[in-house]
Amino acid sequence: MIATRLPTLRCGALLCLIAAASACGKETNETSLPPSEYPVAVDPAKVGSYPARAKSGGGYFYDEVLEYRVWVDSTTAGDTFRAFPTFEQAKEYSDRTANAEAPLALVLQREHVNEPEKGRFEHKKDNRITEWLVEWLADNRRGPDSIAEFLRKGGK
Repeated sequence: MIATRLPTLRCGALLCLIAAASACGKETNETSLPPSEYPVAVDPAKVGSYPARAKSGGGYFYDEVLEYRVWVDSTTAGDTFRAFPTFEQAKEYSDRTANAEAPLALVLQREHVNEPEKGRFEHKKDNRITEWLVEWLADNRRGPDSIAEFLRKGGK
């Protein structure tokens, strides 16, 4: 699917403060998609149906990957994106498409960490959809005690 976005969202995920260094384990899903270096979209049938507008980064943890997006700057159509269920499909498209950015992951956060001011963290329990750099998926999937442990350690 191709969709457009407002120019103010361009590269917004780069504003997030989180970073991760290693890749997630290989995953597959029941729709017989090939194995992937990163999590496969939770529901491949819904890939491309999510709104173009999304939050940019943040939250420190994610619950599910919804899709991988490749934004393309087109002089005639403005910014558009294509959505894919796997990182590898998105990367292949990005590599062969002129003016394409690196893939981003669209993630669902059922619970996340808000930092209203530097060093002050809040545990939020509400659904939020946000674009992340793919590398941030590594070791940041939320488990039952992830946020409590993060807060206990003072955000470390």
